[in-house]
Amino acid sequence: MSAARWLTSALLAAILVSPGLAAPAWATPGVGIEAETLASATVDGHDYVTKQITIAPGGSTGWHWHPGRVFGVIRQGTLTHDVADCSVDGIYPSGAPITEGSGPDDVHLGRNLGPDPVVMWVVYINVAGEPLSEDVPNPGCPFE
Repeated sequence: MSAARWLTSALLAAILVSPGLAAPAWATPGVGIEAETLASATVDGHDYVTKQITIAPGGSTGWHWHPGRVFGVIRQGTLTHDVADCSVDGIYPSGAPITEGSGPDDVHLGRNLGPDPVVMWVVYINVAGEPLSEDVPNPGCPFE
């Protein structure tokens, strides 16, 4: 098994067995969002980062896009996922897997419209040194 494949498997395993953790504020222009880095490593020119992300009721991630691959699972609550044309492209309840596209043509927003916090475990795979996400202005939608 290659080092990159082994690391990806190990990071996913760490996510699946990690207990809930208190999280510091996430450094993106979201509302009511916190993130905790669970694990990170650089292997063969790629950064592998796992996070637990919590979005409070009424909160959102802020509009953004990702330069690399992103996938995860909703552990609690329901995430509403919007795209730049203001449409909902997914509603993800507890237990649902989620993947997001990459690049500046895939601007999106995650919102918690429910009464309970949304908790996600997320894996990011990027070229080493790239940011996990790039913040962008609201594309003209009546919500943030």
